[in-house]
Amino acid sequence: MLIYVDDIILTGSDSAFIQQVVTKLNSVFSLKELGDLEYFLGIEVKPQSNGCLLLSQGKYIRDLLSKTNMLDSKPLSTPMFAGCKLTKAGSDTFSDPTLYRSVVGALPYATITRPDICFSVNKVCQFMSHPLEAHWQAVKRIMRYLKGTISLGLILHPVPQLPIKLQAFCDADWGFDPDDRCSTSGACVFLGSNLISWWAKKQPVISRSSTEAEYRSLALATSELLWIQSLLTELGVTFTRPLVHCDNMSTISLTHNPVLHACTKHMELDLFFVREKVLNKQLQVVHVPGHLQCADVLTKALPPSKFEDFRTKLTVDNPQMSLRGANRDSIE
Repeated sequence: MLIYVDDIILTGSDSAFIQQVVTKLNSVFSLKELGDLEYFLGIEVKPQSNGCLLLSQGKYIRDLLSKTNMLDSKPLSTPMFAGCKLTKAGSDTFSDPTLYRSVVGALPYATITRPDICFSVNKVCQFMSHPLEAHWQAVKRIMRYLKGTISLGLILHPVPQLPIKLQAFCDADWGFDPDDRCSTSGACVFLGSNLISWWAKKQPVISRSSTEAEYRSLALATSELLWIQSLLTELGVTFTRPLVHCDNMSTISLTHNPVLHACTKHMELDLFFVREKVLNKQLQVVHVPGHLQCADVLTKALPPSKFEDFRTKLTVDNPQMSLRGANRDSIE
């Protein structure tokens, strides 16, 4: 049972038991039964012929486009051009900061089913206090990208068998922010072939090496995996020993090396936190080649071909239009 204010979702494998719960609730509260789930909190749920579910926010995105008078805008293939670095200076102040805050404040909700815009939305959210024209142009590019990909959504696949494979991909872009040189962390967690958690976050402190930046991202991914493990255990779902995929060999070495060198003592807590889980066999950290590091799309702006490849690996697609199942399978 999922409850949000006065909206309730009931699901289970026993339809008779679900009906009993509905009847019991209806004897105490006034309920309106709406039937099979199709639309919930702005998210459209579309069953597919192959047994998958497509979660999309087409109506929500159309409303945003209408609000900004961009329903007829020309679509773009990426939400941010490759190598884009937004700064606090460099262009004129945007004439309508209220509009900027209104639109940018609404974009994070769209990332619920669209992890492909997570990084670009994270960047434009960092300039809410004093938006510039360059920042507004970046917002318009995100909107034009959404205009061309309005039919895309997050695909959920049936789990064929237990135990389910639990794995995460984590990455960091070292010193990316030109204003304060803070790094950006990104990670995504898969349960089987389904993406269940993801984020793009600016690190709160400056990392003095790429290894440190990557390790901070690894610590965040480890913390998230521990929470998901706890949840799955409580639900009685069996899963494999979690894997964390990292493309930095120095970071992977630190998870196994018991020696703390002088250059790593400033991140000692993160080191002990992750290493303890590795030694207890609660977690395994493995290397993944850069071209398979799908968390890359959560830490930087990429060229169109690479962006589209990683977007598919994040299971953001339209199953009725997609012929790229091989890319999705490579996650497993």
